[in-house]
Amino acid sequence: MKVRDIVSSIEEMAPLTYQESYDNSGLLVGSYDSDVAGVLICLDVIESVVEEAIKKGVNLIIAHHPIVFKGLKRFNGSNYVERTVILAIQNNISIYAAHTNLDSVKGGVSDRICDLIGLQNRRILSPVSEDLYKLVTFVPNKFAQEVRDALFEAGAGSIGNYDSCSYAVEGTGSFRGGENTDPFVGEKGKLHLEPEVRIETIFPKHLKGAICSALLKNHPYEEVAFDIYRLENDNKQVGLGMIGELAVPEEPLFFLRRIKEIFGSACVKHTQISKRKIKTVAVCGGSGSSLLRKAISRKADVFVSGDFKYHEFFDAEGRIIIADIGHYESEQFTRDIFYEIVTKKFPNFAVYISEINSNPINYL
Repeated sequence: MKVRDIVSSIEEMAPLTYQESYDNSGLLVGSYDSDVAGVLICLDVIESVVEEAIKKGVNLIIAHHPIVFKGLKRFNGSNYVERTVILAIQNNISIYAAHTNLDSVKGGVSDRICDLIGLQNRRILSPVSEDLYKLVTFVPNKFAQEVRDALFEAGAGSIGNYDSCSYAVEGTGSFRGGENTDPFVGEKGKLHLEPEVRIETIFPKHLKGAICSALLKNHPYEEVAFDIYRLENDNKQVGLGMIGELAVPEEPLFFLRRIKEIFGSACVKHTQISKRKIKTVAVCGGSGSSLLRKAISRKADVFVSGDFKYHEFFDAEGRIIIADIGHYESEQFTRDIFYEIVTKKFPNFAVYISEINSNPINYL
């Protein structure tokens, strides 16, 4: 088993293209071609986690938070980041992180929070834009379904809960092959008119290579005519945070006490109780204060997240209840997501969840 085999299973769900511009997800230490003896999963890579990996005899650590977030100018062990990286390199341990890319997909961090709270009818709170592309190609009539199926198999044509979405219209294509051509239909040197189907379908940008490869491999023509357009539509399947509804509305204090217990928070910092009932809930794992206005505009009764600063609590203005359960507390179950992804793909492989509590915050 190679490092690339393990991390590919994660990136199938959470492509690196979905990470935020400031992020540093991916393979941070080691080589994609290294053999893997076992995997240790954690939220944060710190020295004690690397030491745990050494004791367990594993040589790949999968973390949610990147240990290297900003550029390192020296490696002299002057801080925990440098010491952790040095220790990993000395023991041939690879380190991989999936951070905001895992935050941004269904089945990811915020979706897991929704599972735990019990939210229905879930939607992405802040969908990404300029992630979708449209492919337009022209295929001889009797090969249209074959090409369509190949594009769908490669991941094109998904819109919300629907797949195999496309549009087709019949027309006539014209072409004339030169002396060095071997046309699939018609004769070189002669103008040919062919009944064709114009096929349109959409796909997310990270699948562009796979989509083009599927088209070229399955299209019968020697030279394939196709166009790719970038769309301004929001991709409602990808983005930060989620919003959903409780099956039965709850009293605010009951709801706050319930999430405190679910996430094991030492305390829940919250704004004034400005709602009589909690029905619509917005969530975001980690630091979600930048999405507060989105939560308000989507008519959420409460926003569950972490890392709100003092003055940001004023921004609720009685229109929403902010429930700060803590950064670590909101993301701790990310380890379970990694474990489920890897063990589903590689059921007989040695995968461990770290026993280290890496939460740097303590409460008196």
